[in-house]
Amino acid sequence: MKYSLVLMIFALFIYTGCSKKAPQHKMLHANYEKPTKEKVERFHQVMTKIALSTKSNPRYNRMALDTPEKKAWFKTLMYRLWDRQITRKAFISEGLKRYPKHHYEFRFIANGFQKY
Repeated sequence: MKYSLVLMIFALFIYTGCSKKAPQHKMLHANYEKPTKEKVERFHQVMTKIALSTKSNPRYNRMALDTPEKKAWFKTLMYRLWDRQITRKAFISEGLKRYPKHHYEFRFIANGFQKY
């Protein structure tokens, strides 16, 4: 189960990296800065570590990121937190607007970004 989550996240990165144009989202912060190639590589390394850490956490429940739009939104939200464009509190708040039953998961991810 956790292995498929890791594979899904890797597939998300590959899929979004190959698309021609990223969709625009209303949830983007006014100060959002698109990542450079170097930042994307560093972000993917950290995101991989966080994704792998969910494997050993039986309490972590995967969110339904079943459309390209949801995946892109989630990736952008995580990038904004990692790049310190938003606070941990803002990350959790924005996440809970779409996934109100996943408070633990958003806190887990936010804590993971603080470690790396």
